[in-house]
Formats: sequence, structure tokens, C-alpha cells
Amino acid sequence: MELLASTSLTNQASQISHYFSTLNWDAIVKNLGDRILSILLAFVIFGAILWVGKLIIDAAFHQTRRIQVLGGTHRAATFHALTLNIFRYTCYFFLLYALLSLIGVPVGTLLAGAGIFSIALGLGAQGFVSDVVNGFFILLEQQIDVGDVVQIGTTKGTVAAIGLRTTQVLSADGTLTYIQNRNITMVQNFSRHNLTANVDIQITPTTPLDQVEAIVKKAGPSLLKEVDGLIKEPDVTGPTTDQMGRLVFRVVITTRSGTQGSAAATCLATYLKDLNDAEVPLDNEWGHPHGH
Repeated sequence: MELLASTSLTNQASQISHYFSTLNWDAIVKNLGDRILSILLAFVIFGAILWVGKLIIDAAFHQTRRIQVLGGTHRAATFHALTLNIFRYTCYFFLLYALLSLIGVPVGTLLAGAGIFSIALGLGAQGFVSDVVNGFFILLEQQIDVGDVVQIGTTKGTVAAIGLRTTQVLSADGTLTYIQNRNITMVQNFSRHNLTANVDIQITPTTPLDQVEAIVKKAGPSLLKEVDGLIKEPDVTGPTTDQMGRLVFRVVITTRSGTQGSAAATCLATYLKDLNDAEVPLDNEWGHPHGH
């Protein structure tokens, strides 16, 4: 038995040795080198296509009259980001197809005969299809654009990009959140209309209200010219109480979205300075801006 086993091993080793000795190593090395060079060339070509395509798309969305045709700067930025996204996906798909073809994988035959694989792929792509369809309706209904300040679920921030699968939202603390489009069911958009903010000047029961109102109204025209984002002269509400129950003299300002905080702070500082210069008695001589 041992002799038969030893003879069998010797025969197998001899066959393997004979097989390797009959291989055309020069042809194999040449073929392998050609494929590696072809793959590297494919990467270079597709890299150049991506670079040139990006330049063309960027030029097409450059600040011209076409921006107004698309519906404004934010809308144009949205289509710009989406077009780049689609272009990249398309290039990556053809790059993958080219690489598989170069290494000898019959991609066309596999796709044509992969019935079970196609079903599995279809089931796995349901989420992707949902993302694309929901993203399409988000764009069609103009729910959000790049640059809009929004709240999606618990995430609030500025829309950084809208893609085929995800929407990117940049929060105030610098966190970039990727939200799958199929999960976007409710959107609060803070950038479509002007916003208001309350400027509360804390007063006492003995503060001369007529004098406060006169000083506030007098500052209105200059504030409209000087304060960035202020849409119109501030509206005087008058004495009321804030959320803490404190007595305040309230002024309501209307601003462009995103500027209400800084505008309220500037208006409050101006009011306090003018009131202090006029020696109007205030409660601790400070106030509170509250946006909404």
C-alpha cells in the first residue's frame, strides 16, 4: 500500500512538473503585462474624462443668465451638484464595466444569463430606487435647494448637496449629515420666506414709554440702511412680557433668512446706546433679542 501511495504521489508530481514545463511563460508574462497596462490606461482615461467633464459642467453652471433661467442661485447650485453626481456615477459604472472586460470577465453574458442574480439584485436595489424616486420628487416640488437652511427630522443645518441617494446637511457645529432620500418624509425649510425676530428691551414700570418709542422709531431709517438683512423698518409692538415673565418693550424686525440673529443683536445694541445717551431708565440697562 505504501509503495502504491508513493508511486501515485510521484506520478502526480511528475504530471505537475510536466504541466508547468509546457507553459509558455513568455506569453503569460506578456499577456499579464498587457492587461495591467490596459487597466492603468483605463484609470488614466476615465480620470481625464472625469476632470474634463467636471470642468465642462462647472462652466455650464457659471454665473450667467442661465442661472436665472434655472430659478436662481440656490436652484442652479442644486442642479449643478446633481449633474456632477449623475456624471460621476455614470463614469464609475463604465469604468467598472471596462475593468471587468479587460480582465476577461464576460460581463454581457453574465448580465444576459443571470436570472436569479438579477432578481436578487433587484430586491437589493429597492432601497436605491426609493432614494432616487424620492430625490426626484424633492427636486420636482422644489422642497429644498443647495444653500437652504432646513430641518429634516432632528437634523438642522444648511443643505450642502443633493445627490441621487443622499442629501447632505451641514449643521452649525460643522457636522455633515448624510440623509438617505427615502427617509426624508418631512422638511422644514427656513430659507423660502423672510423671518422675524423679537428685540426685547428690558424696562421697569416707571420707564417713560413714550420716550422709548420715540427713540426706537427715530433709529428705524438708519437701521434699515445699515443692518445687513433687514427688510423693512422695525415694527414697534410696545410693552409686554417675555417668556420669563419680565417686563420688556418689544420691537419686531423682519429679515432675510439666516440674518435674523445678527440683525436683532445689532438693533438691540443701537437701541440701548440711544436710550442710555438719552438717560432713559431701563431695568439693569440691557435687553434681549429673541428670534422665531
